[in-house]
Amino acid sequence: MLLTLILAIPFAGSLGAALLPATARRAGAWIAGGCALACLMLTLALTAEVASQGVVKLAIPWIPAQGVDITLRMDGYAWLFAIIVSAMGALIALYAHYYLSRQDPVPRFFAFLLSFMGAMLGVVLAGNLIQLLVFWELTSLSSFMLIGYWQHRVDARRGARMALLITGGGGFCLLASMLIIGHIVGSYDFDAVLASAQAIREHHWYPILLVLLALGALTKSAQFPFHFWLPNAMAAPTPVSAYLHSATMVKAGVFLLARFWPIFSGTDWWTYLIGGAGLCSLLLGAYAATFQRDMKGVLAYSTISHLGLITLLLGMNSRLALVAAVFHMINHATFKASLFMAAGIVDHESGTRDLVRLSGLRHLMPLTATLAMVSAAAMAGVPLLNGFISKEMFFAETVFISGHWFTRWGLPAAAVIAGAFSVSYSLRLIMQVFFGPRAYHLPRTPHDPARMMLIPCTILVIICLAVGIFPGLTLGPILDMVMRGLLGPRTPHFDLQLWHGFNLPLLMSFIALFAGIAIYLALRERDRRKPGQAPLIYRLDGRQSFESALEALDSGAIGLLHWLQTQRLQPQALLLILCTLGVALLPLLAGGWWPVAARQTPLQWSFALMWLAGGACAVAAAYQAKYHRTASLMLAGAVGLITGITFAWLSAPDLALTQLAVEVVTTVLILLGLRWLPKRIEEFPGPTRSRTLWRRWRDFIVAVAGGTGLAALAYVMMTRPASHDSISRFFVQQAWPLGGGANVVNVILVDFRAFDTFGEITVLAIVALSVYALLRRFRPPAEALIVLPYQRAASGPAPDAEARLQAPLPEGLLRIPAVLVRLLLPVSTLISLYFLLRGHNLPGGGFVGGLVMATGILLQYMVGGILWVEARPLIRPQIWIGLGLLVAGTAAMAVWWAGQPLLSAYTLDLVLPLIGALHLSSVLLFDIGVYMLVVGATMLFLIALAHQSLRFHRKLTEPADGLEA
Repeated sequence: MLLTLILAIPFAGSLGAALLPATARRAGAWIAGGCALACLMLTLALTAEVASQGVVKLAIPWIPAQGVDITLRMDGYAWLFAIIVSAMGALIALYAHYYLSRQDPVPRFFAFLLSFMGAMLGVVLAGNLIQLLVFWELTSLSSFMLIGYWQHRVDARRGARMALLITGGGGFCLLASMLIIGHIVGSYDFDAVLASAQAIREHHWYPILLVLLALGALTKSAQFPFHFWLPNAMAAPTPVSAYLHSATMVKAGVFLLARFWPIFSGTDWWTYLIGGAGLCSLLLGAYAATFQRDMKGVLAYSTISHLGLITLLLGMNSRLALVAAVFHMINHATFKASLFMAAGIVDHESGTRDLVRLSGLRHLMPLTATLAMVSAAAMAGVPLLNGFISKEMFFAETVFISGHWFTRWGLPAAAVIAGAFSVSYSLRLIMQVFFGPRAYHLPRTPHDPARMMLIPCTILVIICLAVGIFPGLTLGPILDMVMRGLLGPRTPHFDLQLWHGFNLPLLMSFIALFAGIAIYLALRERDRRKPGQAPLIYRLDGRQSFESALEALDSGAIGLLHWLQTQRLQPQALLLILCTLGVALLPLLAGGWWPVAARQTPLQWSFALMWLAGGACAVAAAYQAKYHRTASLMLAGAVGLITGITFAWLSAPDLALTQLAVEVVTTVLILLGLRWLPKRIEEFPGPTRSRTLWRRWRDFIVAVAGGTGLAALAYVMMTRPASHDSISRFFVQQAWPLGGGANVVNVILVDFRAFDTFGEITVLAIVALSVYALLRRFRPPAEALIVLPYQRAASGPAPDAEARLQAPLPEGLLRIPAVLVRLLLPVSTLISLYFLLRGHNLPGGGFVGGLVMATGILLQYMVGGILWVEARPLIRPQIWIGLGLLVAGTAAMAVWWAGQPLLSAYTLDLVLPLIGALHLSSVLLFDIGVYMLVVGATMLFLIALAHQSLRFHRKLTEPADGLEA
């Protein structure tokens, strides 16, 4: 239960913060801080249970047919990251309350922050691979919102897009790797995957798996060659950088690598791929950070370097190196988050982060300067701070590594070089901001912020000091519990101590310390002349390369569209049909699909004559489309009617009802839209006529090929022998026992294939909204203003607008009394409800009922016209559509309360007084949602067309001068 609360509280808080007004600054901060503290307290409450049992699990059925459950799993490693995510979230909530300005929509910020916290906790607590992937992508989406929080800034929007595309692309690779792992293991449960480590390493897909996993992890942790997105994400507010880009999001990649370390490590592939990426990131990030001009730029590249250090440790195939990597994850989260907060305070109080403009702030901001100096010293690895101990462990692992001579000598040298640059950029950051002469020409006069704003940074600095001085007492037991969660009984012995005597790692630390000071002094004069230019690599701009790649992709897409797409519908439809035909032909090449001997039903001449009439209507519809569109539509409707009779003839009443209702509704809606189509372009003699004939013959051949293929497919399906294990036999046999309904078609739609139905009604809702949005912007052609039916004399001027509206109908047309059609609305409502309620056992259902109801509404429009639509403001089809989706989704998820999987059918039998026995099923609620959505979508189509008629009506009723204008 506690695990569920830890995961649910941030998302509930995010929803609560999103509903707050934009001015509720304090309430948003209280909600965010309270949710983070609640998660922290609940995680701490599980400490004893995790320490004694090793793993705490909770499983909720999700997709049992595929063996996938919602599993929450907390071991020592997940416990550590849950502590980091929730504790840092509480500190950031307090810090952000004072950092964000009054013009910022603060509740929206905290809503995004809490959603990211929940997604990150989901990654940490995921007990199966599919669930991990879901939350992994949620972290990318929520971080996109946070990075682009300041929407008015171009750099924020670009940085958010870059981060989303790179981390999202890595997420697709991770998806592929997880699916392959599940296929190899036979389960997506993480415990089963851990137990199959040897089988995964020995599988011939192991290299592909490792590459895909590495792409997912390295993109998320901004490792080479995907490191460039992190500096460009610094356009986000500093609380976002302190939370996402130091303690949580960028840690997700190394978290994943450490989590899968027992499975994938121990091979050359792992060493070269993971260790090589980490080494490149370590050196490149440290070198680039030394020359950055922006304070957050220095911290961003130093984050890349320190994450590279962790990745390199993970790639060493040593259990002690894994211990050092996890230890440095903790240390880096503390000193880097505090440094980001200090940089944000400097920016907040002085108005700039430019190292060239800042100087001598220690006199104006003494408290901030003290906290920043301690944090920077921890980042540089100065003794008595936590960064020194993890750096010592890193040096020790590089010294005692075995293998090729290049590795034995190259890794220690690279570690010392990276350490020296770490000292250099840390010293440069502090010296240029807080020392030297006081800067006077700043946007604001600097001073220490409110004491409450300094509390988060102070707490993190105290942790850096406590761990640095007493590592064994503060983090020793915690790190042991964490490593047992990762390695179990294979956990190595380690000893966290400040002093290990005079040894080679200590010598390397002093060399790096003095070399870093020397580098700072050597580059100080150059930094004054060319600030922000890193020698050798300053021309390599990752953002420019990324933007160039996107522009090339856009240009290629535009060229492809120019080659394949035209403004005419026919070529586009032809291309789609040809592709469909080609794909449909592929499985037929294997052969064996045509029935050898099938029992034939005797031909009935009445059925054949009916289809001869249908074929004649189809040919006539195609012919009349050239001359008379209304007649062509009527003939097409006749073909649909014959199709519906065919369904009834072949004992498919559900399909017949649906076909008939669809034909009525679509025919009326298309008839309403015909008046807005442009006139047909007349044919011209010569070459144009030849091209027209060729196009018609081409379309005729394609249509015959498509129709013949569909006819052959229908013939094959109806003549194939029924097998005992066929899906159709399963549906027929299990419709009543499992679905509780006698109407097999309806049981398939709302139970067996309910997920498909939910997707289809979602698509219908999207299409209806899209059509409505497009038609609202549509302007009818000018020639449409003369298409009203009125009687005009052979000569003389055209009647004015009022005469047009009052003109009698042409002779031969029957005027139906409107009162008779008004009576049809309650009748159609009752019939639609009848079809809705009986659909689970007899022909009907929500779709047919909704179409019948829509037909009644269409009839009211036909007799009442545009005035009937305009006079009924209660018709809100968007609300019908939204409620339909909500009701269907509620029916899908409500069965969770009964302990059943998503979209299951839950039945309830009641005995009510005066009524008797009553059988209820959750599928009725699902069908009601379908009913409401179909009615709403049809009304939205109708109103979209009515808007054009209203605009047309107003044009006609304007004065004559306005009409002529």
